[in-house]
Amino acid sequence: MSRIGKKPVPVPVGVTAGVTGNTVTVKGPKGELSRTLHAELAVALEQGAVVVKRPSDSAKHKALHGLSRTLVANMVEGVTKGYEKALEIQGVGYKAETKPFGLLLTVGYSHQVSFKAPPGIKLTADQPTLVKVAGCDKELVGQVTADIRAVRPPEPYKGKGIRYVGEKVRRKAGKTGAKT
Repeated sequence: MSRIGKKPVPVPVGVTAGVTGNTVTVKGPKGELSRTLHAELAVALEQGAVVVKRPSDSAKHKALHGLSRTLVANMVEGVTKGYEKALEIQGVGYKAETKPFGLLLTVGYSHQVSFKAPPGIKLTADQPTLVKVAGCDKELVGQVTADIRAVRPPEPYKGKGIRYVGEKVRRKAGKTGAKT
């Protein structure tokens, strides 16, 4: 049996979980999330925990078993603690400003780039070079962070651009002198 899949997902105090068919809905202090799992898997609420069961030991069902259990666990953690990722901006004159719609990025283009935050995501730029993305959906937080980074990915020659906090950018040597 899958080591991850066989563990029940405990539902903490203050969080309510509901199962309707293969749709799991989790509601907590940080928000509400809902997800439909694969039709071949069985999901149940037993003794204050969400349990995912698979119909057979085929490789496909084993893979879906662990994945589904992890998705439910991420939902429960998201509505209790939430998720947060941070980006840093490097470059002369590069900055981010928090606006009511999301972010206004100045990253070396002839114009400023406006990035609209999707529902359920909170974008903050406490410092002009540090952007924080927070929300209860782990998948959405990661996707929004990747989308912001894609506005100006770090380049290898000077290292300018938007990068994840702690990301190492491999630097390249510039041009060499003319050879005679």
